[in-house]
Amino acid sequence: MQTTVAPQLAARVAEARARLDAHTREIVQWHFSPESGCPFWLEYAAKLKWDPRKEIQSYADLDKFENFEDEWLRGGPVRRWVPRAYANRAITTFETGGSTGVPKSRINIEDYRIDYEMFSETLDDANFPRGSDWLMLGPSGPRRLRLAVEHLAQHRGGICFCVDLDPRWVTRLIKAGRMSDMHEYKDHVINQALTILRAHPNIRCMFATPKLLEALCERVSLVQAGIKGIFCGGTSLSRQFHKFAREELCEGKIAFHPTYGNTLMGLAVHKPFEPADNYAVIYHPPLPRAMLEVVDPKDSRRLVNYGEVGRVRLTTLTREFFVPRFLERDEAFRSPPCEKYPWDGVGDVRPFSGFATPVVEGVY
Repeated sequence: MQTTVAPQLAARVAEARARLDAHTREIVQWHFSPESGCPFWLEYAAKLKWDPRKEIQSYADLDKFENFEDEWLRGGPVRRWVPRAYANRAITTFETGGSTGVPKSRINIEDYRIDYEMFSETLDDANFPRGSDWLMLGPSGPRRLRLAVEHLAQHRGGICFCVDLDPRWVTRLIKAGRMSDMHEYKDHVINQALTILRAHPNIRCMFATPKLLEALCERVSLVQAGIKGIFCGGTSLSRQFHKFAREELCEGKIAFHPTYGNTLMGLAVHKPFEPADNYAVIYHPPLPRAMLEVVDPKDSRRLVNYGEVGRVRLTTLTREFFVPRFLERDEAFRSPPCEKYPWDGVGDVRPFSGFATPVVEGVY
């Protein structure tokens, strides 16, 4: 973490960094130990001229690795990612992408449950009442999100009701220029949500992607439907939509929590809303299990200064999954630590402008 932070936060920032360094050492020892490590990282280490267990003593030392390649996650055998210590555990596989080729896969055992239990701790019980049921209005199928939101509901004492949504089909429709079919499919998804809301009066909380939330609110007042809290994620969430969602879609009466997550990372939470931020959408990762940084697109080892825009770099550090220095398909501005989250955040996340082919965001 470079440049200055508020003096009153300096001690807490240093404490968070020390915790991240200690966790990094623990995770590297785990994944590169012959007793507990996974085949992929053990084979990777055998080709190095240095020993990660000796040389990785801090989070910054992870720069000694090359950037993690998403192509490593395409195809099998998927068990090369399973740590030897978990060889006899039941394995779940989650996928991302897959609309144009082999999807990326990652193994899961407990990570998605742990990540969403941590997220649960950030939710106010007044706005996300315990014992309430949830509506999950987002992608289903092989994606992590569906099971994760269901676990969140169960963890908070509720039941989760889900819709069927295949984003790969939506992407295919958009690429083929079949926009009327895409809108018909979106209507089909919204009709499912309306049916669920009308049939189950104990639904007080929900997840929705930005576009589906807006489409749902064109058909029903969520305040009148009894919704108390919404967490929202999926595509880029702009300042304009952030303001629109708080003031119009939520009618100023429903708690609105933007989130930024994916299959590799888990879930980054939004900085507590402050009017002074001018509706900037700022996310802080779930330290020490994952870290998000904003780096120079031409030099991914260099962090940009606070307020500057760069490419988002992810590092995931759990016993199930180790991903050092993965360059996301997104760009953002670097945001300083805040009182609740004394480590860096990423702001106004959007598709990386350096790609030759724009990212298709579809019904999300």
